[in-house]
Amino acid sequence: MIIWIGLAGMLGAVLRYRLGRWISGSLGTAFPWGTWGINISGSLLLGLLYGWHQSASISDGIWVIWGTGFCGAYTTFSTFGYETLGLLGQERYSRAVLYVISSVLLGVASAFAGVWLAA
Repeated sequence: MIIWIGLAGMLGAVLRYRLGRWISGSLGTAFPWGTWGINISGSLLLGLLYGWHQSASISDGIWVIWGTGFCGAYTTFSTFGYETLGLLGQERYSRAVLYVISSVLLGVASAFAGVWLAA
């Protein structure tokens, strides 16, 4: 099982890196769109997985592999914190506040939406 969690984590980390670079290249870096989009989509996916697991649509193993391995590596709280500090250091206070509030609210809302969609 640990090998599958590691492989899913590797896939999540690589996808996060590639997708984050693509989003930042497309939308620019004045706002951390890459991490923002990845964390929101990862919250939605984790909500879906949780909902499926609670309804016994997926096994414990699939839940752990994809929820812990993939989603754990795909989403990133450390980069969220780093980018928030970067915005504050650049004195972009309104962007930093928008980033924090929208990340938390939309992340939780996306997780709820995932659970609802899985039902």
